[in-house]
Amino acid sequence: MELKHNADYWQDRWQSGQTGWDVGYPSTPLAEYIDQLENKELKILIPGAGNAYEAEYLYKAGFKNVYVIDIAFGALENIKKRIPTFPESHLIEGDFFEHNNQYDIILEQTFFCALHPSERKAYCKKMIELLKPSGKLAGVLFNDSLFTDHPPYGGFKADYEALFEPYFSIVKMETAYNSIPPRAERELFILMIPK
Repeated sequence: MELKHNADYWQDRWQSGQTGWDVGYPSTPLAEYIDQLENKELKILIPGAGNAYEAEYLYKAGFKNVYVIDIAFGALENIKKRIPTFPESHLIEGDFFEHNNQYDIILEQTFFCALHPSERKAYCKKMIELLKPSGKLAGVLFNDSLFTDHPPYGGFKADYEALFEPYFSIVKMETAYNSIPPRAERELFILMIPK
């Protein structure tokens, strides 16, 4: 099976307007998580960020160490146009799996579900590499079957627990109480720290 995390696939989706993951503003569960962060020096990564509304939200709240990585240059171009003062060096065009750096927090927002399920163990291992020992993986995962032949790929809490537990201490994995209406009861808020 051809994997879908290649640049051409995602760039084509951007150019054709197939961006169903884009809600037009920061995800409520992530915005509320961000609101309780006090240390503005935290180094934060958002992978597969699309229009990166969460990055914009962080940046406007005074977080200056916010980084975005996306394999589709169109996504990064949109961010540059929308937030011209966002540091260009913090917009990384590239493959998450080849990225090297270390972060205090990595925010998960529709990146995991864009990856084929065969890539999920590699996702966990790469997250461990990219997080500082005291770092946190936070965000949302779909608790829904979704699709099996194209992104977004679904999954369920029990699957995720089995996947993440070898790598992470799961602090929280529960149904998000503050999802946007179309995703109500279909998202799990996650908070994990590397083992």
